[in-house]
Amino acid sequence: MPKQLFTQLQSKKLKKLGILNSLDLLLHLPIRYEDETQIDLIKNITPGLMFQVEAKIISIDLTYRPRKNLIVHVSDESGDLKLRFLNFYPSQIKQFEKGKILRIYGEIKSNSFLFEMIHPKYEFVTPKTPIKDFYSPIYPSTEGLSQKMFFKLVQKVFEKENFETQYPDYFKKLYIKRKLPSLLESLKSIHKPSNKFEKKIFDDRTSIYHQRLIYDELLAHQFFFRGQYHLNKSYNANPISYSNTAQEIFLSNLEFKLTKKQYSVFLDIKNDLGQDFPMNRLLQGDVGSGKTVVATMAAIQVIKYGHQVAFMAPTEILAEQHFEKLSSWLVKLGINVELLKGSMSAKLKAAAYERIKNGKANLIIGTHALIQDKVVFKYLGFYIIDEQHRFGVKQRLALRKSNKINKNFEPHQLMMSATPIPRTLAMSYFSDMDVSIIDELPPGRKPVKTKIFSDKKRDEILKIIDQHCLNGEQVYWVCPLVEESETLQLETAEKTFKVLSDYFINHKVGLIHGRLDSIQKKEIMNQFKNNQIKILVATTVIEVGVDVPNATLMVIENSERMGLSQLHQLRGRIGRGEKESICIMLYQKKLSDLSRRRLKVIYENIDGFKIAEEDLKIRGPGEFLGLRQSGLPTLKIADLDRDFELLETIKKDADSLLRTNSKDISNHINRWHRNYQDVGRS
Repeated sequence: MPKQLFTQLQSKKLKKLGILNSLDLLLHLPIRYEDETQIDLIKNITPGLMFQVEAKIISIDLTYRPRKNLIVHVSDESGDLKLRFLNFYPSQIKQFEKGKILRIYGEIKSNSFLFEMIHPKYEFVTPKTPIKDFYSPIYPSTEGLSQKMFFKLVQKVFEKENFETQYPDYFKKLYIKRKLPSLLESLKSIHKPSNKFEKKIFDDRTSIYHQRLIYDELLAHQFFFRGQYHLNKSYNANPISYSNTAQEIFLSNLEFKLTKKQYSVFLDIKNDLGQDFPMNRLLQGDVGSGKTVVATMAAIQVIKYGHQVAFMAPTEILAEQHFEKLSSWLVKLGINVELLKGSMSAKLKAAAYERIKNGKANLIIGTHALIQDKVVFKYLGFYIIDEQHRFGVKQRLALRKSNKINKNFEPHQLMMSATPIPRTLAMSYFSDMDVSIIDELPPGRKPVKTKIFSDKKRDEILKIIDQHCLNGEQVYWVCPLVEESETLQLETAEKTFKVLSDYFINHKVGLIHGRLDSIQKKEIMNQFKNNQIKILVATTVIEVGVDVPNATLMVIENSERMGLSQLHQLRGRIGRGEKESICIMLYQKKLSDLSRRRLKVIYENIDGFKIAEEDLKIRGPGEFLGLRQSGLPTLKIADLDRDFELLETIKKDADSLLRTNSKDISNHINRWHRNYQDVGRS
């Protein structure tokens, strides 16, 4: 912060707000504005609204009951008004001399037969004191920085700094084309908007001056992500020749037919694999939409071409399930499927490492174990990451670089997500990737019915469970925690397991949670799949990937404490077959407004994308995507929901400018997002 502009104390206060330089200060925009551009007569003021009046002091009173108050009575030619101060200094009392003229701004309150303002803004004026011709900005501030001081600091920057030299408009032709004002004009107007405009457009950030800043921030955002997209196109990858024979053999042995959407998405992937630069695609699809079979079809093509494929899953349970499913699918194609996970013995791992290194393992399915230094692929041509949001950027890069033997070629990459990403985010935070969506469920699937029960109705739920079990069907009972927690007061898996075991003497109850070792988990899941266990009490370890078509009922404990995405994922574990399925969401005690809103969304919607849109509104993009620790850029001024229509235009403008390789692109990114971390190649 320049010393000549701000004192050391001011700089220290501004630093608390993340303001480190003059531009930071100017980009610290007002949150709202106050209209002090006209004077109203006291007779025309109305309770509940903000007004500015000019009046003469008639009298000053100090009252002591029920508490100490300073009361200043004022009047103009039309009526009287009372000003009340609850916190005041002795010096203030001396200021309010009878006969002085005050210009007062504040909210009107009705007190008996007299209007009053409590702690209004005020200044002493003369008949010649001009009225403001601009709306007064109100800033997010901190203790020790008054609104008056903030305004003065901002105006001092405009007066003292050679702004246009220091902060030039980098893309003047583009701004003229988009009919946007200059950066200097925009910032000056936002910090001191003329009353010739409506105040509302500044409050709502829809003025043309706000549009310029929003455009700039989103342009920097798109430069960052689209830059990654175009950079990826500059790397080399082996184009994969298509084997029609391999695909026909695979499809003929499936017990089901592909949906039109599955086949359409596969064609996108097939086209990508045929390019000489690495595929970088995100495959989205709701729970149970059939993403895995599409990814497997792509893997077959790469393996038949002579390369290896890595398939990374977030949990051992999911990795084991993929291993079992894909092994059975690929056995007739002579493809060797390898499983690699952290809980394997050193001897088994060493044997797996050798098969991966010498190329005998064609498709390697695993967890984070795949990115250990000991894993060396003979030729990694393609990697698939399931539930990509569960992995950090560095983990994904580690897999990309594990092709240690041939470093001249990048492997193709496919990310999969059953957590739907709203279109606004897909166009912004995922614009470094191509995106495909499977938005239809396989035929025969019936939508899961959702019911919301108070915890007091447990007895009724037990009867419903009993009926499902007598019908030959199975049940999940999901609990969020394994141990008692005094702070959260949540039901535990152990307690529920005991209660259900004691109640259901004729139905076997199982228990699975994250603290069991992989052999125990596998044994319990096998018993559940084989219908030996009728009721499975589980923590959210079963949130992703567990597929038991005979499970038709799920009870989710403490559903009010879970996020929408997690609730939707859990619900997706049932409804996997043709039988009608029910998900019961249990809640305890009185619901908060936020919890009520979440449960209403999940009750009314089965479409994961609609749920994701609502989740985004509730949480915002930072929390929705986990951006705070990711090193990815966040937005300070733009609002994806409000400014969505701008995105498509800005994306095209960013692509056009990126082709010019202008040095101003990095200057623009640094101006707007100096805290971007390099999450690209390193």
